[in-house]
Amino acid sequence: MSRPKQHRKVFAPPKMQGYKPFGIPRTKLESVVLQVDEYEAVRLLDYEGLLQKQAAEKMNVSRPTLTRIYDQARKTIAKAFVEGKMILIEGGKVQFDDEWHRCGRCHQLVKGRHHHG
Repeated sequence: MSRPKQHRKVFAPPKMQGYKPFGIPRTKLESVVLQVDEYEAVRLLDYEGLLQKQAAEKMNVSRPTLTRIYDQARKTIAKAFVEGKMILIEGGKVQFDDEWHRCGRCHQLVKGRHHHG
């Protein structure tokens, strides 16, 4: 029996909830799910340029676990690009550094419980 998944630490939720291929109506699209921890692995390794060891420490996982998360993220993104699928960013067992919510009025991500401008 495998161990239960531990919460993966994520700095902040993604600013968007997904991506859609240009030129295909949404009603005709299939989608794939990129989990939030997979998004975070791509952000840390490819966008921030961290080494795997550094990224693993930030996410509070082992380096081999980070590698598995990152490999799955790359496969999901490649499938979406090649097959013209929408990417939904959701799910996964994650823990954010701070409390976040999406404003019901403007849909902007807001840190903490306080209202914004």
